Amino acid sequence: MTIIIFILILSILILVHELGHFLMAKKQGIKVEEFGFGLPPRLFGLKIGETIYSLNLIPLGGFTKLYGEEYYEIKTHQQSDRTFINKKPWQKALVVIGGVLGNFLLGWFLLSFLVTQGVPVPTNKVIIDKVVKNSPADLAGIKEKDVVLKFNSLSLTSPTSLISLTQKYVGQPITLIIQRDDQIFPMTIIPRKNPPTGEGPLGIAITSYLEKKYPWYQAPFFGLYEAVRITYQIASELLRIIFQLITFQHPQVDVSGPLGIASYTSSAIKFGKNAVLELLALLSFNLAIINILPFPALDGGRMIFVLYEAVAKKRPNKNIEKYTNFIGMIILLSLGILITIHDIIKIIR
Repeated sequence: MTIIIFILILSILILVHELGHFLMAKKQGIKVEEFGFGLPPRLFGLKIGETIYSLNLIPLGGFTKLYGEEYYEIKTHQQSDRTFINKKPWQKALVVIGGVLGNFLLGWFLLSFLVTQGVPVPTNKVIIDKVVKNSPADLAGIKEKDVVLKFNSLSLTSPTSLISLTQKYVGQPITLIIQRDDQIFPMTIIPRKNPPTGEGPLGIAITSYLEKKYPWYQAPFFGLYEAVRITYQIASELLRIIFQLITFQHPQVDVSGPLGIASYTSSAIKFGKNAVLELLALLSFNLAIINILPFPALDGGRMIFVLYEAVAKKRPNKNIEKYTNFIGMIILLSLGILITIHDIIKIIR
């Protein structure tokens, strides 16, 4: 199941990305020669209009083949206004950015759905999240969703304050002021000195978050806010990592490749459908940010050539573009191999 969902996640991410390029190219009047599901070799294809829609053997993502896509093809396609290379720079920019936009919209859509299912909202309350059976809290009658207002006579504003106070009073009777719905009442309980591993003196799990569900008509706005916030955080962190690498510092974050994503997928499956959708949204934002980086072979690298054409009023040297993208692809593949080796080492450990 993990393998199937993992492949499905990668396929959705790449297909949405390529669909963004496809739709934007069609909008700009560029001929799309092929839109493929999966990667070659081709199993079969169906030509509808001028485009071949193909199903390919390797079930990871897809691709969009544009007519006259590369500048070094100019001799072959220089008379056609349906080619990518003969479009105006702003039209090329829209096609290049289409994939990034597709991934952002996917993440936005998923977050908008998820907020209708319930999202944690921070509060200044101490809320009982779980109660261990036969623990002091359970025997005293404490229930999930109860709010702990006071510890003896001290007001509580965070879970850490309840934890620290409980540690001071282990083995002694304490009074907790509990709010349950509209009722407020005291409860006497004795925190145990030697609780079972992972249960704590009281036998409760606490949080300061409440679940809030947004109606469908508010969800797109809150989803957009979260999409922009998460995208900004990812971009900021990625730029910080790049700066650390350039300055020969050791990045303080862990980078994962496909194997790492498969591991995260396995963990998300255990928490249910919404956790898998949240992972898909986060990966979609990550893919959008990485692709817009101005690095050869990425969409951002292609955008550099488009911007050069717009400013210089002439096309880039076809050989420079060709070999720059080739070298960029070699570097990206090498990084992918190194990250995969790193993931394997982590799994072994």
